[in-house]
Formats: sequence, C-alpha cells, structure tokens
Amino acid sequence: MSDKKAAAPQNADARHLDSSAFSKIFNKMGIYVVVILLILLGMAVSKGQFFTSGNIQSILEAVALIGMVAAGLIFVTYSGNMTDMCIPMEMAFAGMMTVQCINFGFWAALLVGILTGVVIGLINGFMIGKLRANPIIWTCGFNLLLSGIVRVVWGGKQLYADTVAKSTDFAQKSAEQFYSISRTYIGGIISLMAIVMIVMFGISWFIHSKTAFGQKLKIIGTNYDVARFSGINCTATLILTYVLCSVSSAVGGIFYAALRKTASYENGTGYDFSCLTAVLLGGVLLSGGKGSVVGAFGGVIAYGILNNILSWVGLGTYEKYLVQGIVFLFIVWLNTYSNRKLGKA
Repeated sequence: MSDKKAAAPQNADARHLDSSAFSKIFNKMGIYVVVILLILLGMAVSKGQFFTSGNIQSILEAVALIGMVAAGLIFVTYSGNMTDMCIPMEMAFAGMMTVQCINFGFWAALLVGILTGVVIGLINGFMIGKLRANPIIWTCGFNLLLSGIVRVVWGGKQLYADTVAKSTDFAQKSAEQFYSISRTYIGGIISLMAIVMIVMFGISWFIHSKTAFGQKLKIIGTNYDVARFSGINCTATLILTYVLCSVSSAVGGIFYAALRKTASYENGTGYDFSCLTAVLLGGVLLSGGKGSVVGAFGGVIAYGILNNILSWVGLGTYEKYLVQGIVFLFIVWLNTYSNRKLGKA
C-alpha cells in the first residue's frame, strides 16, 4: 500500500516534468514546430510543387511586407503597449510622401518617406512615453487624424510616380527606379523585398538581444513601475520604440506603393491586424516582456506558408479568413498555455 502511495507522487512528478519540458521546448521554438508541420502539409497538398523556386518566391513575396512591419512592431508589443494602430496610415503616408517627392530623385524621395515614419513615431512615442496616453486609444485616434490629413492634402486621390514625375529624364528615371524596387530579384531567385525583410529582422534581433535598449525594454514590458524606479529613462526608451515601429511601417509602405504602382490612403489597410497576428504567433505576449525576434520571424513565415497552403487547396478569400482565424486563435492559445506552464503568463 505504501509503495502505491509513493509511486503516485512520482508519476505526478514525471507528468509535471514532461509537461514542463514540452512547455520549455515550445516556448523556445514552438512556432518553428508549427512551421515544420505546415511545410509537411504543404508538401502533401501541393503534390511535390512546394519546394519549387516559384512557390518559395511566392511565399517570401507574400510575407515580405508583413515581415518588414512586424520587425518594428515587435518592440511596441514587447514594451507592454500591445500594438500600434497607426500602422495603416504610417504605411500609406510614407508611400504618398515618397511618390510626391519623386522629382527630387529616387534616394531623396526614399529619405522623405522614412523621415515621415520618424516624425509619426516621435509623436506617438512622446504621447505614450511622456504623457502616458493609452496606447490603443491614442494610436487609433492618431491614425484617424492622419487619414483625414492625407485625404485633405491630396483630395482623396491616388498618386502615380510616373505621373507625378516631371517630363525630365532625371524624374522619369527616378520613377522607374521606385517601381523597380518591388520587382528586383537577386540572382533571379530571391526578391529584394524578401532580402530587405530579412535584413530588418536581423537588425531588430541585434537591437533586441545585444543592446542596452533591448534589456531596458524587457524591464519596461515586464513592469513599468519597477523600470521607472530603477532609474531607466522610460520616456526615451518608449519614444525610440515607437520610432522603430513607425520607420519599419514606413519602409513597408514605400515597398507597398512601389508594388502596387500606386500611393493611396488605402495602402496598409489591415496590416495592423496581420502584423500583430504574426508577432503573437511567434510567442510575443501582449502583456509585454516576453518573446523574441526569432520567434516573430517564425510567426511571419508561418503566416506565409498557411496562406500558400490555402491557395493550393483552392479556398476563396472568405474561406481563407475563416481558416486563418481558427488556426491563429489555436496557436495563440497554445502559446498562452505553454507560458502558463512555465509561470510566465
């Protein structure tokens, strides 16, 4: 009898250890387990066409814009401020400013577009970091304000680089360069957009993992009051956080405008949700202080592979939304479950 009683706690401990081991593995590389499973599923439904160069290009191109924006959004979510609802207009405004300035030259126009993101990020960072405005309410309201500004300034019109460009060889060449950035392939295999996305994630990883800023952001995301009382300049840190996010969105918006050959106030619509979903898929918690850039990159890849699989299956747009919603909610739940097991939720 005593042996049975002794065995019961041992079995319970073994189950607890197994559960904790699973949680640790999933917490570290869970999204890549999902990526592997999605790849296997993709191989099955594509009948051997999944790893063709054309299909891989399709996946990377589909997630490149989301990845560019997510590479900056991760800092906002990690800081405990959930998300940046300004992302759609950060993308649209940057694209329109770039096209509007195309007569000054390709590189000058790109600089103006990026600086547009810097200015928006500084305003958001000051309001949320210094004045402690609610991050969701403020960025949602500011997104609406920016939408109004864009519509008033340009009269609700779309901008085309080749139309805006004056009839000079310099201006026309600048417009052609602008359009080409979304259609350039390195070695004829990987698109420039995909390379820019990967580089941006590499920069984000370095900032997040190897700098004092990343360490400060983790403390702020975990407990803002503790960070403030420990001497961290929370205001400056959060301002930089929103600048990083807004600049990433601006870069995504510039490529979006080049890809569509159109700069419009509608560019970027829905990217606030899509990019946040990818970040959450990668294991970053809305509560802040938990997650990694590597995980967020995995979330972006999973997003792209899932869309690719649904296309192979032949589902329509609405059916895709349904399946994506179910899968995303399940993975978010799984992330939450694993973190609770580790006492991190």
